[in-house]
Amino acid sequence: MVKTRVKSAGASDVGRVRTNNEDAWYIDSDRGIYLVVDGIGGQAAGEKAAEIAVTCVRQRLERQTGTTEQRVREAIALANNEIYRQAREHAEWEGMACVLTVAVLENGSAVVGHVGDSRLYQIRGGAIRKITHDHSPVGEREDNQELSEAEAMRHPRRNEVYRDVGSEEHEPDDPDFIEVQPLAFDGDSALVLCSDGLSDLVPKEAIRHIVERNAGNPDAAARALIEAANAAGGKDNVTVVVVEGERFTAPVEAPAPVRPRWPWMAACVAVLAAGLGAGGGVWWQQQHPPAPVVIQPRTLLVRDDPRWPTISAAMAAAHTGDTVEVPLGDFTGERVALKSGVTLRSRVPREARLLAPVEAAGVHGARISGFEIQGAEGPGIRVENSEIEIDDNEIAGGDIGIEIRGASHAVLLGNAIHDYGTGVLVSGPSQPWISHNSFQRDKIALAARDGARPALVGNVFEKTALELPPEVDLKTIAEKNFGVTVPRAAHGTAPRGVK
Repeated sequence: MVKTRVKSAGASDVGRVRTNNEDAWYIDSDRGIYLVVDGIGGQAAGEKAAEIAVTCVRQRLERQTGTTEQRVREAIALANNEIYRQAREHAEWEGMACVLTVAVLENGSAVVGHVGDSRLYQIRGGAIRKITHDHSPVGEREDNQELSEAEAMRHPRRNEVYRDVGSEEHEPDDPDFIEVQPLAFDGDSALVLCSDGLSDLVPKEAIRHIVERNAGNPDAAARALIEAANAAGGKDNVTVVVVEGERFTAPVEAPAPVRPRWPWMAACVAVLAAGLGAGGGVWWQQQHPPAPVVIQPRTLLVRDDPRWPTISAAMAAAHTGDTVEVPLGDFTGERVALKSGVTLRSRVPREARLLAPVEAAGVHGARISGFEIQGAEGPGIRVENSEIEIDDNEIAGGDIGIEIRGASHAVLLGNAIHDYGTGVLVSGPSQPWISHNSFQRDKIALAARDGARPALVGNVFEKTALELPPEVDLKTIAEKNFGVTVPRAAHGTAPRGVK
């Protein structure tokens, strides 16, 4: 075996909601073993399952007999059967199990073993790819592209899994148990193994950004990922293992265009072209067409770059395809106007807070993602005659959360909209797609008026109501969403679907 040269680190945190940590991780750099475990069972049972899994997987992988794939399969099966045995022998551990992801690196490649909804990502060349498949109903739909990442992250059934380690006996080669796959691991790439405490709260692009920003320091990367998960709510234990190849670095931004060093040369060419006359000029252009100008998408960093001290300044400088990235902190006193083709996002989800309204008027292909928008005067986000995606924001406290007017094509994905008089107000011929958002404590969660026909799928309505026109079939809405009740006489435009 040739040892793969890497840097690695792991970290785990209880989060902001749980009182005990049922996650575990293990690193053996000499043998190339990297493991993340997420216990199931509550209280001591989940912790015990994770402890057993680490011990059994470590002991089998340390015995380097058989192929790497055989070792991985046998290690996970041994852990599974030992958890199952101890749960039957100890009543206090009944029902314990775990999910896990393990990677064994050697000879410039890796073998990945996986059960459940923990994950392994690979980062390389400025891109991130999810390697493992979630063994869960929601994760499977995300892998099949039936749900976006934002939809899956906010889905109310996100924590359900249909495969685990420990709930029943298994053999190493049992079908539909262990997912094993080989993976090329080049020195310019990095791996991130994590529990769902990270992947349920931090989008993969944010994970990539954090790891790249801390390239060369996997310990700092692991800690920063945990901080990001806790900043996004910390609803679960969060565990991360980061493995970097020896040549892994952050991608280099494209250099700015170089201006000619000899401006007199351009002047001479202009004089020559004028002397050739109109016909000669046309001939010259046909024989020497100018090289195409390629404008690379940029990320404009608000406050980090002195050229863009405010969001407005960065948005004014942004072009189609650019991203304006906003650091954590409060942003007050400026009305944010979205721009066609430009993404406005928070660097860490829900950590940049806008205390002024956001507007989209006559824009196309715009996106706003990851902000906390609080107590804005008027609608938190106003959309008029625009094509826009609004995802993964928390919008709280005021008269109207999101107002969509005119002939707008709006997509709302995975937002938390709460404590409003009206959470979302749609008017005019708009047909917005409203999917997997949560509405809490709004007097009216959603109101549709003047011919508006929103599509509602996978949303959660809690202690709120809907105001829909009489032709809308409330029964169909209730079947496709959560928390919607169907009154015996549902008619008129009065609030309906009170939970």
